[in-house]
Amino acid sequence: MQVSEVQIQLIKPQAGLIAFASLVVAGDLYLSGIGIHRKLDGSGYRLTFPTRKAGAQSFDIFHPINREAGRAIEDGVMAALKDVLTRVGGDAGHDSPHAP
Repeated sequence: MQVSEVQIQLIKPQAGLIAFASLVVAGDLYLSGIGIHRKLDGSGYRLTFPTRKAGAQSFDIFHPINREAGRAIEDGVMAALKDVLTRVGGDAGHDSPHAP
């Protein structure tokens, strides 16, 4: 599975959420609203996929359905996040004077 055109939008960190990602899958499908969160133990980052609430129920909007797809998305997003953090000279706004 090919992941391309990954874009990262840093946000002011809140409750572990540090950024949102968007990307294109297989040149045919645009996905956005993927949350990037700092892991609680500080060992890196994790992804969350968008959901929608209707009353008391939550519905997945999209998510990977197999390990290969999940790994391709994670690898693409983490590589792009690393590039963005290198450019801003910090750690997703936590230590950087260039934080959004």
